[in-house]
Amino acid sequence: MQVLTRSNLNRYRLRLLAVALVAALGLVAAAVAMAGAKHSTSTASTATVSTRKISGLGVVLVNAKGRTLYVFMRDAQRRVTCTGSCAAFWPPLKWKTMSKPTAGGTAKRALLSSDKNPSGGRVVTYNRWPLYTYSGDSAAGQAKGQAKNLNGGKWYVISPKGVLIKHTASSGGGTTTTGGGGWG
Repeated sequence: MQVLTRSNLNRYRLRLLAVALVAALGLVAAAVAMAGAKHSTSTASTATVSTRKISGLGVVLVNAKGRTLYVFMRDAQRRVTCTGSCAAFWPPLKWKTMSKPTAGGTAKRALLSSDKNPSGGRVVTYNRWPLYTYSGDSAAGQAKGQAKNLNGGKWYVISPKGVLIKHTASSGGGTTTTGGGGWG
């Protein structure tokens, strides 16, 4: 049997303090990670749907960060069908049920509503279409998901009037049109 001397007792207390400190730091790190993850989702206390002009598409709906919003044809203006791995690529625009989504730009408040998300919570809808962002858009003003046939259906941007824009964005970044220009 080991006799506790003052020296052994001090080492024991120091080890106990070190273990407690590491545990406390772990809890702080976990809390910061959870807060960061919560902040990085598209859930907000007030979901804002606004508008932005995108070359080749015209004025479309965007979220509060200016990211293009899309609709999924499989939703058929009825309900959220993009869940699981689909939602990893096409995150739905979520919002807390305590507040109402707000409209900015030329978006119409009367067309905003929500649908129950099978994965939990609510998803903002516009003209009854659940709204999603696309993970392939790396910055505001991009529409790389436009007219894509992914995850079992087509994806389109939507106008402030609530109408799907089904054509693809013109390639090239300029505003000058030469030749026929494709307007007809």
